[in-house]
Amino acid sequence: MRGCLWRCIGVLASLVILGFFSGENKLALGTDNIPSYIQNEKKKIIQQIAQEQISSEVKSHMKYFTKMQENSQVLQHASYTLLAGTSPQGKWLLTVGISSVQRTHGSYLLDTLKSLFQASSEQDLKYMLVLVLLSDTDPTWLNQIVANISGLFTSHIESGRLAVVHGLLGGSLAKSRNHSSPCGELYARQKTSSVLLMNFASNLSDYFLLLGDNVRYAPRFVSNIYWAVSAWKELPWVILDFSGMKISGKVFHTRDLPRLTSFLLLFPKDVPTHLLLSEFSLLLSQNVPIRFSSSIFYHMGNYSEFEDTCFPEEQDKDLGEPDNPAATVFTDMLSFWNTIPQYAYILNDDCLWVMNPLEGNYLLVVLDKPQKVIRVAVLTGSAHSKMNFLQQGQILLGYNLMDYPKRCAHYTLVGPVVRGQLDQMVFYEEDAVKEISCIKLLVTVSHDSAIKILQIRVWTEVEEEET
Repeated sequence: MRGCLWRCIGVLASLVILGFFSGENKLALGTDNIPSYIQNEKKKIIQQIAQEQISSEVKSHMKYFTKMQENSQVLQHASYTLLAGTSPQGKWLLTVGISSVQRTHGSYLLDTLKSLFQASSEQDLKYMLVLVLLSDTDPTWLNQIVANISGLFTSHIESGRLAVVHGLLGGSLAKSRNHSSPCGELYARQKTSSVLLMNFASNLSDYFLLLGDNVRYAPRFVSNIYWAVSAWKELPWVILDFSGMKISGKVFHTRDLPRLTSFLLLFPKDVPTHLLLSEFSLLLSQNVPIRFSSSIFYHMGNYSEFEDTCFPEEQDKDLGEPDNPAATVFTDMLSFWNTIPQYAYILNDDCLWVMNPLEGNYLLVVLDKPQKVIRVAVLTGSAHSKMNFLQQGQILLGYNLMDYPKRCAHYTLVGPVVRGQLDQMVFYEEDAVKEISCIKLLVTVSHDSAIKILQIRVWTEVEEEET
C-alpha cells in the first residue's frame, strides 16, 4: 500500500498546478484584465494535463487495484449511525444516493429531496430507496437537518423509502488535513462522502444512482433509468450518465461499488473524484462515456464563489437542430405504403414503414463524405398510439467504407434503442478513427408487427473557419 501511495505523488504535482490555477482563477473573478474565453481555454488545458497524469498513474496501479477488490482496510473502520428511517430491508431496483455536508452559505438538500419526490410517481417509489448520507461532525447541524427531513418527509420515512445515515471514515486518512491545492479540502470532503455513501449502499439494490445535494429532477426519472438499464442489460457497461454534471446523474451496477470505493481510496483524498470515475470505467473496459443526450438531472442553485470555482458545472451544450449530412440510405427490410429508405433520414414529416423485421435486418446510412458525428438520435413508432416502435435494436457507427456493396468494414456500438428511441452523445477512443462513414440501425430481435421508422437524426462537428 505504501508503494502504491508513493506512485500517487506524480498526481499531486498535477493537482498542485490545477489547484494553483483554481486559486488564480478565483482571484481573477470580477476583473477585466483577462478575457473570459482565455480563462476558459487555460482552465481546459490545465485540467487536461491533470487528467493525462492521472491516466498514467492509473495504469501503474492496475496490479494494486487487482489486489484490492475486497473492501479497503480504511472502510473496515468506517462507522454509521441511522438518524432517520429504518435499516434498509430487501433488495431494491435502485438506490438513489445523496451525500451532504454543512456549508457556510446554506444547503439545498431539502429542495433536492422535494424535487425528487415530486418527480416520482407512486409506481416509481416502489422500486427505489432514497439514501441520504451526512458526513459532517457538527451535532447542532446534524440535529437540525434530521429534524427538517423528518418533518417534511414523514410518510416516505415511515414507508421505508427514505433513510438518513451519518457516516465517518476511520483510520489515518480521516485525520489527514494536508492538501495539495486550494480546492483540496473540498475535493477531500466530496470523496470521503462519496466513498462512505457507496460503501453503505453496496448491498441494497441492483443499481446505484450517485447524486449531490443540489440537484433538480426531471419527472419520472426512475422510469427513464429503468428502461435504459433494461435495454443495456445484455451489453457491457460500467457507468451510464444521465446528466452533464461531473458527479451527479451517474448510474452504476451496485456490484461494482466495492471495487469503485477501493479504487478511489488508492489515491490521495484530494484527487478530484470526477477525474477518477472515467479512469475506473477504463479499468473495467468501458472505453468511452455512455452519455444520454437528454439530461434528467439539473444543477440547482449556487454555493460560495470558491466552491463554484472548484466545482464548475458544465452546462449542456446546445447543439441546435440536427444537420444530417448528405447520404444514401439502404435497407434489407421490406417497405410498404410507398415509403422508401431515404424517408427515414430526411428531416421532414416523411417516415419509413417496414414489414415484420427479422433479427439481423438493418437500415444503413452511408454518408457522402466521412464526418465526425457527435450526437445521433433514432425515433421509431407512433407517438399517439405507442405502437409500431422498434422493440430491440442497436445503433452502430462505421468506418473504412467499401464500395461493393456499399457498407463499412468496421463498426462500433453507440447503444441500444430504449423503448424505440435512442439519443446519445458520441465519444471516441483516443486512437480511434473519428471520421464516420456509416450509421447502422440493426434489428436485434425479430418482430411480428410492422415498424415505423420516423427519423434518424445526426449532429456533426463543424470545423471552425480560421479568422
